[in-house]
Amino acid sequence: MTCDEVRETAERIFTMDIRGAAKIGRSAAAALKACAQGSTAATREAFIKEMEEAARALTEARPSAVSLPNAVRFVVNRARTCPSEDVAGLKEEVAAAADEFIENSLKAMERISRIGARRLSDGDTVMTHCNSSLALGIIKEAWRQGKDIRVMAPEARPRYQGHITARELAGEGIPVTLLVDSAVRTFMKEVDKVIVGADSVAANGAVINKIGTSQLALAAHEARVVFMVAAETYKFHPETMVGELVEIEERDPAEVAQPEDFPGVEIRNPAFDVTPPEYIDLIITEKGVIPPQAAITIIKEEFGWLLSDSLE
Repeated sequence: MTCDEVRETAERIFTMDIRGAAKIGRSAAAALKACAQGSTAATREAFIKEMEEAARALTEARPSAVSLPNAVRFVVNRARTCPSEDVAGLKEEVAAAADEFIENSLKAMERISRIGARRLSDGDTVMTHCNSSLALGIIKEAWRQGKDIRVMAPEARPRYQGHITARELAGEGIPVTLLVDSAVRTFMKEVDKVIVGADSVAANGAVINKIGTSQLALAAHEARVVFMVAAETYKFHPETMVGELVEIEERDPAEVAQPEDFPGVEIRNPAFDVTPPEYIDLIITEKGVIPPQAAITIIKEEFGWLLSDSLE
């Protein structure tokens, strides 16, 4: 049985109490650390098995966010590759790996905010989507640098994460307009740049993000508005290099409407969509700005060891 911390974290990720790919990854790492520290396993084999069970419970909570399995791999593989037979030593190894992942994630966010802010100009109107900590970090950093910008935020139905974004930006004093999702094409003519986050980046540069992202990209492409994605390198999806597809999560239809009010009607509620690379101008990572076509290079650099294992 997985530990209480892992079960609680997995449930909070599934119910979207914990949301945002970066926060999901950090929360998973912290849960694994707590699970390791509380483990009563007497042998290396029992401890590794416990960690692997915890990893499965976490990764099943949100299949579309690759930050989750990548965070889990980072932590659990540290235990797998540790030569020590001493359980106390393995616990320390897992705790250190979790702390390292969390620290690296926070540093990546800070660096991406600084890099991305350079791409915003004084007087820009920026459209964003959902409630991406990275996209908002870039906007806030540009505002703190004294750039006069305003933001347009679609509601991001059915969970209305856009409402959170609007309140957060307004709390910083940033002028923000809240839009219904279907109005993005209407208002795109007033926009200078679009910035969104990412739950996963595929090897071909396609971006998996909150449902509605692809329609923003299409509208921006049509209007010749720059479309930017902010993503840490641990959101790049290594399995897409070897033919795996990113699973698009479908959530409870009751988030959209009560099924009993629509007898005989199928209600679909996909949580994410795929934005093709040809609609993306650039991806901002902690290593710098890349075109979407360079995603494969990031994956080779960051996950070459994993790809070698997959191909054996």
